[in-house]
Amino acid sequence: MNEKSIQKVVLRNCFLAKNAGWEVEMANSKIGTTASFFILVGVLAAVDQLTKYLVVEAIPLNTGISVIPGFFNLVHVHNTGGAFSIFAGSGWRRYIFMGITVVVVAAIAYAYGKVGKKDNWTRIAYICIAGGAVGNLIDRIVLKEVIDFLDFYVGKWHWPAFNVADTAISTGAVMLLVSLIWKK
Repeated sequence: MNEKSIQKVVLRNCFLAKNAGWEVEMANSKIGTTASFFILVGVLAAVDQLTKYLVVEAIPLNTGISVIPGFFNLVHVHNTGGAFSIFAGSGWRRYIFMGITVVVVAAIAYAYGKVGKKDNWTRIAYICIAGGAVGNLIDRIVLKEVIDFLDFYVGKWHWPAFNVADTAISTGAVMLLVSLIWKK
């Protein structure tokens, strides 16, 4: 073998080794990405549950504390509907909300894995939506309803009470919409 042949073999082997290492790195990256998704979703759901626990301990059911008179109260209410009390009621609606939540979180987890490594905006949007959904799902499973406590209003016009999970879902949805618009 001459010198040029040896260089070609060395370069080819380095290229193959580098690519093989890259494949392993990408596989480990996918595992890490999936784990980080579920960890962050869990943290967000835990924060939601902690805030609800604090409200339950501090404020009697169906009462509230004025924080900014004429604008904001902390309240303790229960909601059998969806976000912002949409479709409130009991019975079969609870099971539909739970089933939809499981499907949506699974779809978001799948979509999260497909997002580019550098698209943190979309990743955060997915984490917010899934974390909020899981936070409210825990309430539906354990309590058969969701605890809401943030009450914003002007005069006598009140926005329906909501919670950290609803805020995360709404924030994530807006972020996802912005992400979709940016990509067009």
